Amino acid sequence: MPRLHALGDAALLCELPAPATLVQQQRIWALANEALQWPAVHEALPGMNNLTLLFDPTQIDASELEMQVLAAWPQLTMAALEGRTIEIPVAYGGEHGPDLADVAAHTGLPPEEVVRRHAAAEYVVYLLGFLPGFAFMGGLPPELATPRRAEPRVAVPARSVGIGGAQTGVYPLVSPGGWQLIGRTPLAMFDPAADEPTLLRPGDRVRFVVESVQT
Repeated sequence: MPRLHALGDAALLCELPAPATLVQQQRIWALANEALQWPAVHEALPGMNNLTLLFDPTQIDASELEMQVLAAWPQLTMAALEGRTIEIPVAYGGEHGPDLADVAAHTGLPPEEVVRRHAAAEYVVYLLGFLPGFAFMGGLPPELATPRRAEPRVAVPARSVGIGGAQTGVYPLVSPGGWQLIGRTPLAMFDPAADEPTLLRPGDRVRFVVESVQT
């Protein structure tokens, strides 16, 4: 059962215990779909292992909404979003992936093997957050998990592919960041002028394709 916390008088946070898994994220999506059918709930914001429900306090208070969530939870049907399969080409290592050697050293694998395993996996987009178009994905092979840098960079180049703990992702914009950078893609992850501004959306399946490797 989720842990429930009121956030002020018009929002309810529903949290699941770590670790984040696809099954748990599907429960989050299912709860979001269910809650949006309730008259008092006007927005559902999925996060990593959590969901925030924004509601009208003139129609329902937080304690009543908590009871509604707990009653609905055991009846939920897993929501497997109809995601697309997106291939993202990556130039690994060298100037595009300055931390590839550090990831290799941490994992005890040769850099080429880190690249092979990173590109061999299939990832699922759990949610978008942090930056417009930044996808939090599950599916990183556990042996590639690497702690974030002790000293974050002030400016990570846009389209950099990184590993942060047990996750991988692509920075859509230039921004500060502490993930280990292993490559870069030529694809734009966020284009505010496009009909669909973000390349990825929740439920998509992602494959990284090796474009080049420099060690």
